[in-house]
Amino acid sequence: MNIVFDLGGVVFNWQPDAIIRRVFQDPESQELVRAKIFEHADWVELDRGTITLGQAIVRGASRTGLPRESIEKLLNEVPRSLTPIQETIDLITSIRDSNNRFFILSNMHIASISYLEKKHKFWDMFDGIVISSRIQKVKPEIEIYEYLLKEYMLNAAETVFIDDMGENLAAASSIGIQTIRFVDPFQCRQALVDLECI
Repeated sequence: MNIVFDLGGVVFNWQPDAIIRRVFQDPESQELVRAKIFEHADWVELDRGTITLGQAIVRGASRTGLPRESIEKLLNEVPRSLTPIQETIDLITSIRDSNNRFFILSNMHIASISYLEKKHKFWDMFDGIVISSRIQKVKPEIEIYEYLLKEYMLNAAETVFIDDMGENLAAASSIGIQTIRFVDPFQCRQALVDLECI
């Protein structure tokens, strides 16, 4: 089987509320930032690689009315906040010698993936990596899944995609990819056993 992992929320911790609280103390600003930064369409375009981090900062400050320096500090916190979920790393390491191939398919902007690739040394565990900002395609758009299958010559029916977001799994499933909704590494391992991947 081809086992495909998302990054944020699966291999790395992704906790936007905690990031916001590190920069903004008052609840009103926290709510504003969540809605106007992390839940705004610009966040998707940052992941897609169609706007730069600098543009996102300027536009975010304009939208929220908050100081540009604060928005810059917020977005610079994102890469550092993506800490490994060690149990997921252990899971991948423990099944690496199976007859499976391992891949990454993730929405992530350039600054974050560049930081993670420099900081961590486990990328050679994967047979292929697809990052949204490098191909200008994002989940849950079907094109990013089709890109993965075509780029690495994968059969959808022999591919399992692991993600923590239901809409991303639904999109993958719609083109015949098997899916696992990630809750925690232990549940994920059992789901892989149930699918007879390991």
